[in-house]
Amino acid sequence: MLWTILIVAATALQAYLLGSVDTGILVSRLVYHDDVRNHGSGAAGMTNMLRTFGKKAAAMTAIGDVLKGVLAVCIGRWLFGYLQGADISPYLGAYLSGILAVVGHSKPIYFGFKGGKGVLVASGALLAVQPVLMPCLFLIFLLCVLPTGMVSLGSVTVAGCYPLLTLGYGLWQGLETRDLIVTTVGAAIIGIMVIYMHRSNIQRIREGKEYRFGKKHQKKD
Repeated sequence: MLWTILIVAATALQAYLLGSVDTGILVSRLVYHDDVRNHGSGAAGMTNMLRTFGKKAAAMTAIGDVLKGVLAVCIGRWLFGYLQGADISPYLGAYLSGILAVVGHSKPIYFGFKGGKGVLVASGALLAVQPVLMPCLFLIFLLCVLPTGMVSLGSVTVAGCYPLLTLGYGLWQGLETRDLIVTTVGAAIIGIMVIYMHRSNIQRIREGKEYRFGKKHQKKD
């Protein structure tokens, strides 16, 4: 039992600490000698990096955020490999890592607990856990963003669809009930977290004030 607790704690800790290495903040400080959180929406994510510093900054941020989601899940899986024989779903370590990586990204311990919204970190986690769902989720994202220009709308819609697609894919795979519960609940938690982090964007969408690519946006974003 103690060994199990230690493995779970180590998995959660490594994921949170990795998530806290906020790529957007590091790139803005080290490359542009500024803090992206002082501009635009105040978030340290790819979208705000793009609007503030341009495409190169956004690309570096996106790559870093996705990779840390992938790495957190891979380490979590490796750590949970030491629990072989225990009656624990093999998916638990992966989803626990993905969830804590998103928490770390949004509330980074290294940067005053003020980070980004976790979409790309969650995408990296998904890429490591269930890459087969990525094309479908990406298509949903494009169907939302291309006609509206609102990345936030695409992110929120994908976050809402993710648990449903995970459940459907798990049923199609014939996963054991234990694994189906872990994957669906894990996906739901990640989805809810991403939607919650976009609550101000959702309010602006309702008010018709949300930023749209290709159009002038208001000073307060």
